Amino acid sequence: MSIAQAYDAAIEAGQITEDPAQRAALEELDRVRLALEQPVRRRLFGRTPEPPRGLYMWGGVGRGKSMLMDMAHDGIDTPKQRSHFHEFMQWVHGRINAARARGVDDAVKPVADELSDGLRLLCLDEMQITDITDAMIVGRLFEGLFAGGVTVITTSNRPPKDLYKDGLNRQVFTPFIDLIEERMVVHRLDAKTDYRQGRLAGSPSYFTPADAQARAQIADLWQDLTNGEAAPLTLKVKGRDVVIPAHRSGVARARFYDLCGKPLGAADYLALAQAVRVLILEDIPSLGRDNFNEAKRFVTLVDALYEARVRLICSAAAAPEYLYREGEGSFEFERTASRLREMQSEGWGEKRGS
Repeated sequence: MSIAQAYDAAIEAGQITEDPAQRAALEELDRVRLALEQPVRRRLFGRTPEPPRGLYMWGGVGRGKSMLMDMAHDGIDTPKQRSHFHEFMQWVHGRINAARARGVDDAVKPVADELSDGLRLLCLDEMQITDITDAMIVGRLFEGLFAGGVTVITTSNRPPKDLYKDGLNRQVFTPFIDLIEERMVVHRLDAKTDYRQGRLAGSPSYFTPADAQARAQIADLWQDLTNGEAAPLTLKVKGRDVVIPAHRSGVARARFYDLCGKPLGAADYLALAQAVRVLILEDIPSLGRDNFNEAKRFVTLVDALYEARVRLICSAAAAPEYLYREGEGSFEFERTASRLREMQSEGWGEKRGS
């Protein structure tokens, strides 16, 4: 079955609504499918044949990029792997560290070789480069993947030229942009509708009290947004690992104490706000003297989410105005309560930059 046929079947089943911009991307996905399903050519003079050109699909949030990439991953019959870009780079860093511990001079090469062994298609969701350590190695890594015969399909909210924009030592990174444009077709998914916001339209986003009913409603939203499929997301922040328990295609889920009960700070919350589009935060307790430090972290978290226009869905012990009733910091919390109210408004998050 072609990717276009799978798309038509999803429309007929009522799972998706047809979108002209999504339809336009199907030709490129089927191009990759047809090329990869051809018999693998023999190695010539010990060299791996050049893989088919991949696809770099970019556009605004919620436009269906991840859905289309998943259709391609499911529909292409070849040895393949699908990962979120953050999770993928976390694995890469771990393997590089292991190679360095063995005394390997070029620690990127064995990682590229390991990935290329038997793999023909690598699908990476939500590519973004914000960390200088990623920027320093990603070009050499992808050179190794392409040399090993791997075709890459990736999604991103930014065109290649805007990756790692204004980053430290960006001149070291720019050859990777040239590599993307040479080895992958760059396709803009110019859909007008944010379907993720559409799925949330009319749905409550603040549940109180945080009881069994709230848990059930949030579970339904999580299922709708992710199909119940998720994996932990590990963010690298100043050399530390910040682990988000569940994540899928820009939608993250955690409990209050996962994010506010640990010694995290503004840099951690800013990294989270850059990495996700929707955060489901469960079991926010009443705040006050007894959990003053957790309350301060919660204020910082809300500020980071607010500035990045991340959609927040949460369950809490009380309405925003009544979460922090007494003690030091209660007056300052009024601004946080106001922001929590504003973040529940219709269309919140739609104006987030892509």
